[in-house]
Amino acid sequence: MLKSKTFVKKTRSGGIMKIVREHYLRDDIWCGSEVCTECKQEESVLQKDACIESNLCSFPHYLLPDTNVVLSQIDILEDPLIKNAIILQTVLQEVRHRSAPIYKRLKDILHDKEKHFYTFTNEHHRETYIEREQGESANDRNDRAIRISTKWYSDHLNNKGLKVVLLTNDRGNKEKAEEAGLLTYRCEEYVKSLIANPELVDRLALTNDDKNEITSSKVLFSEHLPLSRIQSGIKSGTFQQGTFRASRDNYLEATVFVHGEGDDSTEVLIQGLQNLNRAVHQDLVAVEILPLNQWVAPSSVVLQDEGPKEDDVTEEEEAELKSGLSGVASRKPTGRVVGIIKRNWRPFCGMLFLSQIKEATRHLFTPADRRIPRIRIETRQAATLAGQRIMVAIDGWPKHSRYPNGHFVRSLGSAGDKETETEVLLLEHDVPHQDFSQAVLSFLPKMPWNITEEDMAVREDLRNLTVCSVDPPGCTDIDDALHCRDLPNGNQEVGVHIADVSHFIRPGNAMDLEAANRGTTVYLTGRRIDMVPELLSSNLCSLRSSVERLAFSCIWEINDKAEIVQTRFTKSVINSKASLTYAEAQMRIDDANMNDDTTKSLRGLNRLAKILKKRRIEKGALTLSSPEVRFHIDSETHDPIDLQTKELKETNSMVEEFMLLANISVAQKIYDEFSECALLRKHPAPPPSNYDILNKAAKSKDLVIHTDSAKALADSLDAAQVDGFPYFNTLLRILATRCMMQAVYFCSGMDSDFHHYGLASPIYTHFTSPIRRYSDIIVHRLLAVAIGADSTYPDLMDKHKQSALCNNLNYRHKMAQYAQRASVAFHTQLFFKSRGILNEEGFILFVRKNAIIVLIPKFGLEGTVFFQNKDKPSPKLIFNEEAPSLTVEGHSFNMFDKVKVTISLDASNVQHQKIRMSLVEPVISGVSVAPSEPEAKRAKLDR
Repeated sequence: MLKSKTFVKKTRSGGIMKIVREHYLRDDIWCGSEVCTECKQEESVLQKDACIESNLCSFPHYLLPDTNVVLSQIDILEDPLIKNAIILQTVLQEVRHRSAPIYKRLKDILHDKEKHFYTFTNEHHRETYIEREQGESANDRNDRAIRISTKWYSDHLNNKGLKVVLLTNDRGNKEKAEEAGLLTYRCEEYVKSLIANPELVDRLALTNDDKNEITSSKVLFSEHLPLSRIQSGIKSGTFQQGTFRASRDNYLEATVFVHGEGDDSTEVLIQGLQNLNRAVHQDLVAVEILPLNQWVAPSSVVLQDEGPKEDDVTEEEEAELKSGLSGVASRKPTGRVVGIIKRNWRPFCGMLFLSQIKEATRHLFTPADRRIPRIRIETRQAATLAGQRIMVAIDGWPKHSRYPNGHFVRSLGSAGDKETETEVLLLEHDVPHQDFSQAVLSFLPKMPWNITEEDMAVREDLRNLTVCSVDPPGCTDIDDALHCRDLPNGNQEVGVHIADVSHFIRPGNAMDLEAANRGTTVYLTGRRIDMVPELLSSNLCSLRSSVERLAFSCIWEINDKAEIVQTRFTKSVINSKASLTYAEAQMRIDDANMNDDTTKSLRGLNRLAKILKKRRIEKGALTLSSPEVRFHIDSETHDPIDLQTKELKETNSMVEEFMLLANISVAQKIYDEFSECALLRKHPAPPPSNYDILNKAAKSKDLVIHTDSAKALADSLDAAQVDGFPYFNTLLRILATRCMMQAVYFCSGMDSDFHHYGLASPIYTHFTSPIRRYSDIIVHRLLAVAIGADSTYPDLMDKHKQSALCNNLNYRHKMAQYAQRASVAFHTQLFFKSRGILNEEGFILFVRKNAIIVLIPKFGLEGTVFFQNKDKPSPKLIFNEEAPSLTVEGHSFNMFDKVKVTISLDASNVQHQKIRMSLVEPVISGVSVAPSEPEAKRAKLDR
């Protein structure tokens, strides 16, 4: 059966075009139920014995949720108890249109065979399809379609002992369904009727009626403007739109990044709860810029929301915020949030802060991420959840409430437990870490795997070369290997051989899509979250010694001055002669008694690498610094037993130089071949304002840092020395690292600035780590097509799809970095928990209005020393923003000053355990005394 609609449309050129839309209807679409004998279905999804124990429905029944129930109660639908549900095509399409994350979760439920959720294509069924009536809204038409389908199912299954329950929270829809004789309940009343799992009630998202019930009558915030007003305001320039980013250090402060044309963007400062106006970190918001006389500077006070408060904004909080405001010179564009364009809420990890009222069911949840406000939830299992890490979702934030309202999602485990805390940091940083699905694993090669004659026929046989790999200790995912040998003409041949991952992962299959989504392997302390299954990452793709492996090789002929004579790229087969650590490779180079082929190859590589590095630095490449730490882990408990900064050897630099050279060579090749769709990597030059803190630090030591180019900065850093202070230059480079912008992937056809600032290279990409970076897999595919070693496919040549892929890769890489830092921080806490209290020397990195941030070089550790304590009278503080310096009781603290601090773990807040530092030297009256008794120290620090 065919339905068609015909209408005319005016074209841009003024012509008239006739449009005919055809809609096909069928009468052979299955209902999906086991009990049905009428539908000639090959397989059924909905069970015959569909029984959930319920006070309302004591009979077998299927659930049919409407769109709003799916959107607001997806946590309920995901629960294992909820089975046998019908998801209409109308609902699926509406959910897809309104929320991509919930649509994905719904699709996962539909694919889960244990859940027995069935998709019914009601929009193409002859008896359930309806047309929109004159004057009927799209929403009302969809509600009617849902009721028609529910009626059809009820009649269709009526004689088979099964009923269909429509779940809707829409009062009008419910009334009309009841008038039509349909069995219908609000989601909440149905869930509360379930006998088997009373805790499921806690997972209910609050309805509007519930939200009004638990808020006060006092209006705390301005009404959010409707979207129509926001859109017209943005168009007229009255409002700006941007991403809301809450401050980690000050819960009364945030910035909104307003994106302009090209690279032009403005940072709007928001201060005070009323101006923040219920925006949550990462929301897309509309802001109104305040008049110039109301602009303020970022607060230099470290201010954290220390506990639950009534539904009001205290004068104390606002006063504390204002006390940290800086001078007129550093004022920034300041604004207020007038509306929310798009919420970016997700389930948040954290802990429950139990109400002091006995037997209360309403409690405050404290998120692990300090940028997220506390959330008020209702739960009847608070006693069980105390001390647990849990997940909570926000349902809404009424203008009468100090905090948003939300609901319990699930428990993650005991706070402080290593597995639980790792799960929390993976969830909080959105790191995909579920086991690889069967669909993904089905594309792995069958074992035992061998290189075939067909492989050898299309590859260069390099198994005779003295190839070796050099990696950190314990590395099993070996991406790269090198060789160096003398040529008859006096030059040298150098090869970088990279695992040929793209041979195993073919475009568009399930394994490729999963790797593209993950984007990168994530390295935590003691754990690795692979981008590709372990069979590839640690075995078939890993360039281990003494086994034949497929590689993609970049081979140069290089003269004595380390100048490239010629470059070629080839798919190859190699057999690595040695898998070495950096230390083992260094010992071979240094040991004059060793003269085997592998050692000679390493010495040749090392000599050339030194020349390459020198030339790179002369061109303006930056040598920066960041304090990285290495943990020594107990083999049985897996707890950290020692912590030290990583020591870099010549061999680290040797490998790095040839990886950089390969990446640059490949970048140029793929850009030459595919100027519109090459996947490249750039590092933007920082704006001049980024260097303010670096200039102030140098100025305090009567030095000048030139920042007009990377070369000028590199030369200034090389010349920046202070007599008697050898660590000064390292501190300055650490600070310079903080001034840098993030390097990003981009598609060459969507950008014109390719320059890599840090490497001083006009073009760059990532080719050398395809086991752990998806960007490198795409680059391998581009290079393979460029040299005729593989065929192309549409997405590879689509610059818009490449650009969208780059956006995901940039996001995943950033989140992986944050997760890695969080893992280091957690293991640092474990280390200090076992070590107790230590006294160590450190240097002041930053000066704040009420604190100093200290770096401990021995551990690569940063911590804050506060000079204000709520339990004691505050010492006299004078903050000089220009220096910057902080004078405490007459003693002046400046950047890079040497101090001695007591380091310990402050576990008074189970969720936000932190390294606590207090001053030992210099001794300042009334600020810090280091008691001799360890217990006295502990008591003081725990307070």
